[in-house]
Amino acid sequence: MKILIYGLGAIGSVYASALSEAGHRVWAWDLVDVIEKIKNREVKITGVLGTHTSRLEQIISSMEQLDNYEFDLIIIALKAYDTKTAAQNIKSLVNRNNYVLLGQNGYGNYEAASEAIPKENIIVARIIFGAETLQPGYAKVTVIADKVTIGNPDKLIDEQKLKEWASLISTAGVPTKTVPDIMKSLWGKILYNSILNPLGAILEVNYGALIADLGVCSIIDQMIDEIFAVLKMEGQEVDWRSPEEYKTYFYQKLMPSTGAHLPSMLYDIRNGRKTEIDALNGALSCLGAKHNVPTPANDLIIKLLKAKEQMAFKFVER
Repeated sequence: MKILIYGLGAIGSVYASALSEAGHRVWAWDLVDVIEKIKNREVKITGVLGTHTSRLEQIISSMEQLDNYEFDLIIIALKAYDTKTAAQNIKSLVNRNNYVLLGQNGYGNYEAASEAIPKENIIVARIIFGAETLQPGYAKVTVIADKVTIGNPDKLIDEQKLKEWASLISTAGVPTKTVPDIMKSLWGKILYNSILNPLGAILEVNYGALIADLGVCSIIDQMIDEIFAVLKMEGQEVDWRSPEEYKTYFYQKLMPSTGAHLPSMLYDIRNGRKTEIDALNGALSCLGAKHNVPTPANDLIIKLLKAKEQMAFKFVER
């Protein structure tokens, strides 16, 4: 298969390395300053998926370099706030025979991408493994909470075709499966991410340290209650019937396997980068306002995280 990875951050590097090592022809796009730091077109991964080094077909910084190429799959692996721009940039490469896989965090990526790309070409992925960038093109997979799940929110892609893609990616070493309702699966990750990612970034600790503090746990419980109230009004189902059922799952099942993980937002802040707070708690806050559901705990987290973002920007600029 011919595959384009749009963005060689942590997630993009994992997919680029895994798929290339599995024998697929892989191209990648990223910014010039990122490409210049990657030697010999080599991408690497280490961590729980093993240590691998692969050489890509080409790493480019201009989409014009791909004018005569046809890809079977394009994976957008940028941050959620770049989804709309990325979709616009790759739309000329999309045709009736290929697919675009969205691997971003948060809510609204499918809608943003579909402004430029037909919905029947879009595969949404819930990626729940943790990865951090060690250097451009080199990522460490720190934890795998579950298999990646894929699907099309409007069920516009044949289930067998989705299963074929899941099998191909799994064979490459990234465990993946299809689910009948990808948005239900995706909201499970949004829940997890909205609770832990910004809190861990604000307090600068791993996820396990968060739940070791009773005061933080009370904040987490309030955030969960608010999110479930918003989901109820939105009519969005999740795998848990109540906030109390989710809390049991969260503390007893989810946290033991992800406690050592550091939040991606913390790495963003330390590197003076924008976070995905708007696609997570920000989206939840907007949905709450839409349905007149108060979200004070999530609103406070947004304000604190954005303040920390701005402080980091000023520090980096000095």
